[in-house]
Amino acid sequence: MENTKAIVVRCGNEEYAIPVEQTVSIEELEKVNPIPHLPEYLLGLMKIRGELVPILDFQQILYGNSAKDDPNAKVVVVQTEGVYFGLLVLEAKEILDIATDTLTSKGLMAYSKTPYFSSVANLENRIITMIDPTILSDTLAGMDDITNFVEQQVSENV
Repeated sequence: MENTKAIVVRCGNEEYAIPVEQTVSIEELEKVNPIPHLPEYLLGLMKIRGELVPILDFQQILYGNSAKDDPNAKVVVVQTEGVYFGLLVLEAKEILDIATDTLTSKGLMAYSKTPYFSSVANLENRIITMIDPTILSDTLAGMDDITNFVEQQVSENV
């Protein structure tokens, strides 16, 4: 039986999973430098291991309220083809092997507001929604702007 390895995080009262192969690290939320005129979910840039990383408030994206003041909040740094970014979540809970045969996408594809939900793991005592970081970064308004801003900052500091 095939397994998918994922980082389980919490936003609101729900659990979400991010593929391990796209996860770079899990960090404490530290000083974030805000960037004016970007969507509310883009908190700004945080320096992580010498790199400028855009921080997206996943709680804000999903539920309209911020996780930035929660003392347990974590930043899950993910990498897609085009960009590194951090997802601010209320909690990074565990690394879980999810059996591929427990994953279903029925009902998800019809909901256009969350195209980054790739599937749902229907486990014995919990339901975990799988997130595709690439689709998330491709579909959120303002991500191109933040990516261009980071590239400009990096090239100016070289």
